[in-house]
Amino acid sequence: MNLDFGAEPLFSWYVVLLFISGAAMLILGVINASGLSKGWRAFNVIAGLGFMGYGIYLGFIFQGGTYIVFFKAFILPVMVIVNFFRSLSRRKATPAPQPMAAPAPYPMAGQQPMGAPAPYPMAAPQPMGAPAPQPAPAPERTV
Repeated sequence: MNLDFGAEPLFSWYVVLLFISGAAMLILGVINASGLSKGWRAFNVIAGLGFMGYGIYLGFIFQGGTYIVFFKAFILPVMVIVNFFRSLSRRKATPAPQPMAAPAPYPMAGQQPMGAPAPYPMAAPQPMGAPAPQPAPAPERTV
């Protein structure tokens, strides 16, 4: 293990913070509590795995020599966490969608749907074969 806070505190703290940053990004990418898009979640998982992997490499496999300090490893998790909580608060602020109202029932036989024009007045039904009633003739006018 390469962590020695007495001899190399900068390197040791870098490895620890790199691992913590990677774990935070990985957790935020795996859970779907804030409603982040799939692209942002995938980015969080990939970047988190990269930071954690580099932290594990430096902490356990690295044998000495030069190493690269990624300052983005500390800035990016802060930005991701801020984005996480911003989208979480935005998600809580939007009202829940209202359930759709039940559709109006179909009109029963003989009824007109609402808004439909009224039918013409009909005469009473006649037995089959009976002649239909005729209107009364107009009275004659004399002058």
